[in-house]
Amino acid sequence: MQTTWVKQSISARLVIIGFLVLVLLIPSFMVQSLIHERQARRDGAVAEVNQKWGESQTINGPFLSVPYKYHQKDASNRLIPTIGYAHFLPEKLQINGELLPEVRKRGIYEIILYKSVLNVSGAFKPISIKDLKVAPEDFVWSDAFISLGISDMKGLNDLITFEVNGQKIQVQPGIETDDILSSGVSIPLDTVYSNKEMVFSFDLNLNGSESLLFAPVGKETTVNLNSTWPDPSFVGNFLPTQHETSQLGFDADWKILHLNRNFSQKWTGSNNQINASTFGVKLLVPVDEYQKNMRTAKYAFMFIGLTFLSFFMIELLNKKLIHPIQYLLIGFSLLVFYTLLLSFSEQMAFKYAYLISSVATIGLITSYTKGVLKDKLQTGIIFLILVLLYAYLYIVLQLQDLALMIGSIGLFSILSLVMYLTRKIDWFSTLQLPGSPGNKPEAPAERGEPKGETTEG
Repeated sequence: MQTTWVKQSISARLVIIGFLVLVLLIPSFMVQSLIHERQARRDGAVAEVNQKWGESQTINGPFLSVPYKYHQKDASNRLIPTIGYAHFLPEKLQINGELLPEVRKRGIYEIILYKSVLNVSGAFKPISIKDLKVAPEDFVWSDAFISLGISDMKGLNDLITFEVNGQKIQVQPGIETDDILSSGVSIPLDTVYSNKEMVFSFDLNLNGSESLLFAPVGKETTVNLNSTWPDPSFVGNFLPTQHETSQLGFDADWKILHLNRNFSQKWTGSNNQINASTFGVKLLVPVDEYQKNMRTAKYAFMFIGLTFLSFFMIELLNKKLIHPIQYLLIGFSLLVFYTLLLSFSEQMAFKYAYLISSVATIGLITSYTKGVLKDKLQTGIIFLILVLLYAYLYIVLQLQDLALMIGSIGLFSILSLVMYLTRKIDWFSTLQLPGSPGNKPEAPAERGEPKGETTEG
């Protein structure tokens, strides 16, 4: 009796189908967890290669620093001679460079690296110690130096020859003071000009990964970068004044004035504002395979719900009965699609992985439907619905700016179709439970003589 009630009650079948959809959400979350795990493994491989090749690079400087003497009280209130540093920024800073991207493989993972070839030039105006509140006799001019910040020294490919007013100077590793920089090189100076510009230039060949940033330390800082990488993301505090981007690469120009930033051209002591004012470019992978897999997996609820809805409509409109176990097997087939897609996309281009996984899933569900329904027309309808669903999802995945709009239009269209197909269904009579007062069958007429007047014989 209970089995018959489930078969005849549309309400009961709706409840069971809804429950199965919720149950299948558990393995769908497990699929998303698997994607996160594989992505974390990829990120670990990328970080390992980046650490050995060169991580994201930030070029900071050059700065001219001059030590000076002053006295500072210690805990016992005694005056202790101490060395401080006055820092001066260049009047002009010009950087011209090229990024040469490379794609390396670590196991099954692709890693984006680059080599940068930079030419840096500029000039320090004649040094003025006015407004620094340090006595002229306290400066140690013979120990002055220029420092250049490089965030990851492992990326250096060649020796740096620094040229100042025509004099070539070999740079020294390390920075004498950490007022501004924590990593970089120093250029000791024999002479600091107080009445003449100090013109400098040097070449910098640097390995890095992911991004290349600069600090706008010049009173006027201009940067030109070009590369064959087709997907740049311009990051930091300043956007390019002009840029061109195509499938052949990009060319970008920046121009930053000292009025655009929050620090002056000279000061004493530390300054943390410089490191917070960087700008540059990031070699962007617009949507990698794990991002696409995660976006695909987030549609699992919609796919399961719409597929079950299609089978339920066949039940409702064509009086076919599908067992809950059969619904469950179809749901698991839909979920296997995501693991197939993840595993194939790690070995080949995402579009081919998607094609293979969707064809396999559609073929499996279609052949199973034919065996269950034993009707070519209804099987064809299910096949067409699945093809449209997977084609629609692929289109949404390829769109970045229009994904939400296309997704909303698709859901609206599906809802409109379901409302159209069910517009003439009498849901009150359809959802009525067997044995309820409105569904009680008439009592059969009692057998025997018809009721009427009787006569005595």
